[in-house]
Amino acid sequence: MDEKSVLKRYYRRSRESFQWKLDGLSERQLRMPLTPTGTNLLGLFKHVAWVDVGYLGEVFGRLFEHPVMERIDADPDSDLVAAADEPAEMIKEFARLAWQHTDRTIDELPLDARGQVPWWGADGEVTLHRILVHVISENAQHLGHADILRELTDGAVGLGPNNSNLPELSTDQWAAHTARLRAIAESFS
Repeated sequence: MDEKSVLKRYYRRSRESFQWKLDGLSERQLRMPLTPTGTNLLGLFKHVAWVDVGYLGEVFGRLFEHPVMERIDADPDSDLVAAADEPAEMIKEFARLAWQHTDRTIDELPLDARGQVPWWGADGEVTLHRILVHVISENAQHLGHADILRELTDGAVGLGPNNSNLPELSTDQWAAHTARLRAIAESFS
């Protein structure tokens, strides 16, 4: 498998896992802020799609238009928030279309294609290769956030519905494991 195919595979795998984090949850569960800074699954999902289409679109002169993008351009803080009039299905559709756009960029440009990241200043001249590594890294960070948010929401964990990527323990075994870790932490007070 060539390098571009490997990078695209990792990029797609993180997106698929992220999409699964939203599956089966109600609108309320998707929007519920679970951190002191208001982080929630739907807002995080919107942010990841927005970042991807910026780096794998705008940076290479391949603009993407969607009503969600217009809102973000009007309010720079809105990329991490799904507004009351942006239902989950709208955000999911935005992400689906954004990722079709980013896939075309990857498919149509060589890894050494040059782009410009205006918000990076003097270090803004990049290649598609560098941007793919950057986006995969950023998506992995946000997928970790989504893992925790989903576990806090309904206990679902892992890469997908058939791959928890964790040891198979019973509820009682997980409770004992957590109690043991809590006891260790308390011993340092």
